[in-house]
Amino acid sequence: MSRFNYFYETNQAYKERYKNSLEKIKQIEADTKKEGKYNAYFNSACNYVLLIDKLNIDLCEDYFITNSFDALKTANEKLYKPVLNNEYESSYANPEKCVQLFGKETGQSLCCLYTKILNYIPLVIENQLGLIVGTNETLIRAFEAISQEELIQIDKLIYAETMENMDLMVEASILRKFDPEFNYYSEILLESDLTDLRYLFKYGLYIGENEIKTAQYLNTLSEEKISRMAAVFTEGFERGYKNGNKEMPLSEKRSINLAYPIGFERVIRKAAYNFASLNLKPIVYTDPFTAARPRLISTKPNHQYSYDHRFDEALYYCKEFTDAYEQAYATSLENHKDIIKVMAGPAVQESFGEEPFTPKSKRDSISYNDEQTELKNAHTTVINKNFKKYLPNSAASFVIITYPVPEIGDKYEEIFDEIIKINTLSNDVYDRIHKIIIDTLDLGEFVHVVGKGNNKTDIMVKLHPLSNPEKETNFENCTADVNIPVGEVFTSPLLTGTNGIIHVSQVYLNDLKYEEFEMTFKDGMIEAYTCSNFDNQEENKKFIYENLLHPHKTLPLGEFAIGTNTTAYVMARKYNINHVLPILIAEKTGPHFAIGDTCFSWSEDQYVCNSDGKEIIARDNEKSIKRKTDLSQAYTYKHTDVTIPYDELELIEVITKNNEKITIIKDGRFVLQGTQLLNEAFNY
Repeated sequence: MSRFNYFYETNQAYKERYKNSLEKIKQIEADTKKEGKYNAYFNSACNYVLLIDKLNIDLCEDYFITNSFDALKTANEKLYKPVLNNEYESSYANPEKCVQLFGKETGQSLCCLYTKILNYIPLVIENQLGLIVGTNETLIRAFEAISQEELIQIDKLIYAETMENMDLMVEASILRKFDPEFNYYSEILLESDLTDLRYLFKYGLYIGENEIKTAQYLNTLSEEKISRMAAVFTEGFERGYKNGNKEMPLSEKRSINLAYPIGFERVIRKAAYNFASLNLKPIVYTDPFTAARPRLISTKPNHQYSYDHRFDEALYYCKEFTDAYEQAYATSLENHKDIIKVMAGPAVQESFGEEPFTPKSKRDSISYNDEQTELKNAHTTVINKNFKKYLPNSAASFVIITYPVPEIGDKYEEIFDEIIKINTLSNDVYDRIHKIIIDTLDLGEFVHVVGKGNNKTDIMVKLHPLSNPEKETNFENCTADVNIPVGEVFTSPLLTGTNGIIHVSQVYLNDLKYEEFEMTFKDGMIEAYTCSNFDNQEENKKFIYENLLHPHKTLPLGEFAIGTNTTAYVMARKYNINHVLPILIAEKTGPHFAIGDTCFSWSEDQYVCNSDGKEIIARDNEKSIKRKTDLSQAYTYKHTDVTIPYDELELIEVITKNNEKITIIKDGRFVLQGTQLLNEAFNY
């Protein structure tokens, strides 16, 4: 693979500045070897910049050919050393250390700056100099200001750099996601010798045992098994796109975003070939400025590091920043509208099996204040509104699937095979059973869900009235198209009249573990919440707020669903992996409740029907309907599923207007006539 030159033209304007910045940084590195309050910080930062520059030079040669696997692995670990394992505690990327040494204001700013320097890795891998130059110069200015004891705030320097490079940053982000000519990562996928595991290090992301062992294992699988895994993925996307009644035919699309965990290239390459038969070119990317998916996925070098820096943007977040970002974003969208509109959507393969992470909450980490939180909400609405002009949900689709990584345990290979089976369960069988459940649910005014034993769940979910039950339904019959595996029926409930408590003894949400998780709803909105992760209740509430609600004070109940994939549930219990089961599968193993937006967010006006021809009319609730009068009040940009497992479930019953009660699940088993086939999995 040749040195990537997508940003060649852009780089020309920065070459001289880059050279000059390096000369100054070398001098600072030499000058800060002596003792001094700030010297160790700047010496460490400068050394890292010079390490990255060496990588930049090395990549111009046959770096991945002349170096052995072990040498590349050592080099990869060296790049991430400041945040690996116990190294992080004494690293300047740790906000606790920086604040302890330099005070809160300066310490937080210097910690943020250090983290920006650590984010150079994907920039140098992509050969993108501009943003590196900007941060190099900020580092130099910060050193000069502190050396001369100027009363200058480091956060102002970071803000100035961000504003100066706004257009470049936004433009690069758009091009990464939509231009097939940005092909550095897709070339790794399509052209590498996958039997030579040195290819893993070409990404520049952290490569741990999960990535290495996954690639090794996939190389042992038969071509038939690989083809089957790829087929369920690509066929799910194609089927979902067509079933979604999209306004632009798939035949007119030209690209697709492939997002996957590093190590799964053998499957994803086969999927890329399948998509190529639909004239869809793969776009693969990572983004150093956001953790949002879909994107390339690799093991985090340190979960606490990622957690500590999730709100770093708050250091300089203000109206001037959001205005500038919105202008740059709108301009870039318009400039590249032709490649955006032909994107078919994301095809996402995720992974699971890592041990759940319980973070340490640090008061020294940067966080948003109330004013910034309100601004963030407004900004998010503007960004989404602008983007939907160019690629609305009605003109794109998605598919998502997941497989385990080796960290899941000694039974990894067995579990992997079980997940393949679960991901390929019969759509037709579930479609028929789901219709029986949906026809019963459509008789109801409420659905009543009650927990069993110590589970305190007791909630009444209000359903939309059906004006024409022969042609309308509240629930979508969800088989394995966009959302694999098969196994749920879901709706957007009415908020008014939805009241009660949901509770689960243990749940794993967005890579974080929650113990004794509980939420109380009043008229469909979260009224109270708690968990037992920490001894202090305030810490428990803060944990939930920052990771599930923020930047909102409350969230609506956007979705209610009944999961029907008992096979997945029994498999998880058999291998004792229920605690690491991802939402994608866990949501199919019991009733689940999504806090945030509905599943039809930004697509409420698009006609959707089930296989029986009935239109799904429950696409709005009292919050999302505000889009017609005040868009800023309609969406939360959150959607987190909380599942009550069958063994913690006493009852799901439908309550009609005449107060007739029809039981669907009793004591964790399906009892509705015609659904008992789902119980057979429990016998194994």
